[in-house]
Amino acid sequence: MSTENQELSNYTADNIQVLEGLEAVRKRPAMYIGDIGIRGLHHLVYEVVDNSIDEALAGYCTDIKVVICKDNSIRVEDNGRGIPVDMHIKEGKSALEVVMTVLHAGGKFSKENYKVSGGLHGVGVSCVNALSSHLTVTVHRDGKLYRQEYNIGKPLYDVKEIGTTDKTGTVVHFTPDGTIFTSLEYNFSTLQSRLRELSFLNKGIKISLEDEREQDNEGNNIIEHYRSEGGLKEFVEYLDGTREKLFSETIYMESDKNGMPIEIAFQYNTGYSENLFSYVNNINTIEGGTHVAGFRRGLTRTLKAYADKEGLLKNLKVEISGDDFREGLTGVISVKVQEPQFEGQTKTKLGNNEVMGAVDVSVGEMLGNFLEENPREARIIVNKVILAATARMAARKAREMVQRKGAMSGSGLPGKLSDCSETDAAICELYLVEGDSAGGTAKQGRDRKFQAILPLRGKILNVEKALEHRIYENEEIKNIFTALGVTIGTEDDNKALNLNKLRYHKIIIMTDADVDGSHIRTLILTLFFRYMRELIDFGYIYIATPPLYLVKKGKEERYCWSETDREQAIQEVAKGNPDTVNVQRYKGLGEMNAEQLWSTTMNPEHRTLKQVTLESAAEADHIFSMLMGDEVPPRREFIEANARYARVDV
Repeated sequence: MSTENQELSNYTADNIQVLEGLEAVRKRPAMYIGDIGIRGLHHLVYEVVDNSIDEALAGYCTDIKVVICKDNSIRVEDNGRGIPVDMHIKEGKSALEVVMTVLHAGGKFSKENYKVSGGLHGVGVSCVNALSSHLTVTVHRDGKLYRQEYNIGKPLYDVKEIGTTDKTGTVVHFTPDGTIFTSLEYNFSTLQSRLRELSFLNKGIKISLEDEREQDNEGNNIIEHYRSEGGLKEFVEYLDGTREKLFSETIYMESDKNGMPIEIAFQYNTGYSENLFSYVNNINTIEGGTHVAGFRRGLTRTLKAYADKEGLLKNLKVEISGDDFREGLTGVISVKVQEPQFEGQTKTKLGNNEVMGAVDVSVGEMLGNFLEENPREARIIVNKVILAATARMAARKAREMVQRKGAMSGSGLPGKLSDCSETDAAICELYLVEGDSAGGTAKQGRDRKFQAILPLRGKILNVEKALEHRIYENEEIKNIFTALGVTIGTEDDNKALNLNKLRYHKIIIMTDADVDGSHIRTLILTLFFRYMRELIDFGYIYIATPPLYLVKKGKEERYCWSETDREQAIQEVAKGNPDTVNVQRYKGLGEMNAEQLWSTTMNPEHRTLKQVTLESAAEADHIFSMLMGDEVPPRREFIEANARYARVDV
């Protein structure tokens, strides 16, 4: 018997370990999948896909297919080994049923079956089952086809053999439970972003995403295929595709330290921000951790040693910091760890100390070789570091000037700010309003107790294309910083945002519903993403949604937020005579009076706020750099690709 067949036969019911039951999942779903909104809905897909990815990491799966069905159910297929179906001795039932119905049941707890794994380590697929109104799992294994169906996590019948097959693998088809989730509509681009990311992180694996709900011009389902042979190198080139590079080559390194696979890729661009993304076993570690610390330490140590050896820093009159070595750097770090320890606010910060040293040594060895073999590129990097150090000193002085000016001016608050009387940040709201006119209306319509208004004149500076010290010299941006009460710079990190004196836990962007309003909103979001990311991470940023239409007939009025709302309102108000209906299109906040603005957009009992969340920092970085950067062709391609979603006012 071959080694591969022997390993296949060794993966049986005995490998499935049971830790505890499923009872709490439906009672407290947010504990297991994050929330019951859009993010949690998509998380169900990721959990099933993670199982297929783990099969690929173990060497048994090459193809994964995800289908959004017409009814918004999801089907995930892979060509892995297939979940074992033989009898689990301890549980007295099929191992397949154990995996699908018992929390923390799976083959990932033993290193014999999976050396590394992502997901929630056995929680995933059983949680998906518990939170689905219906789920069917079909297994291709040992030449036979097996199936079992479930209703809200409970099997409808025992696992049964339904035919023969010449394939191996697992097919999971599930329908999210409408009594659990607040939304049941899957977003193609959200799934697209994660699956593309997984293809970069696991080179060679073929992943496809098909949408049966929408067809192309030829009547075929929308389908995309992802496969990366270059892995992280291609990932970095995708992320940095809209930026001007310092040199064409992407620095790439791959090693295996003490059985720990380490893969790193990065390149330098002419920009001013560091864009570093890190993963552990395919999990996005948005708070970083020991692998990121190891990379930064190895990068700084190696670059400084080279620059000192070559005498490139001898005339520098400012002190260089670690941040200077990473300005304009876009990079991805991926490590595979057998027993990762996560910590931090969102449990996405790696805490394994042994990882830091392994990454540090790998970076030192490989980057040292690159610098010696590429002296031209090495000199370009060091010159960029010198410019960064000089600009950092200018930015620091500009920041200190903003903060000192605030401290010297009594309350330290901008004169244009209409503050609220409440001082508890947890219940206070700040509206960033487009224009003085709309700001005046909002000031009249607000609840003065907990709602503050800061009008912004025109379009703020595009921070994507500006030197950092220019940002703190911009009047509107200075007003935002001082109104919020936040400062940049701590003893440990001179670019970290200090939230100790944050004055509002709801920061609401309120702009007109036109092209200029959308541009202003994007400029503000770019500022938050690049320089105040923590506000997004903690869920403090929101977007107001003023109505698009007012439908009137006599004294009857209906506010509408979409074309569908407008059409429905016309039918209901018209009562068979649409000619008597007046439809007013709101293009600006100034077209509403204070009472209308309060009742539709600012009253907590009736308004709709969109919370700004970050599902994929890497994808967000790519989009912001593409929309707000210097390169025009990628922006044009994005607009053409998304033109079908645009609304044109005539």
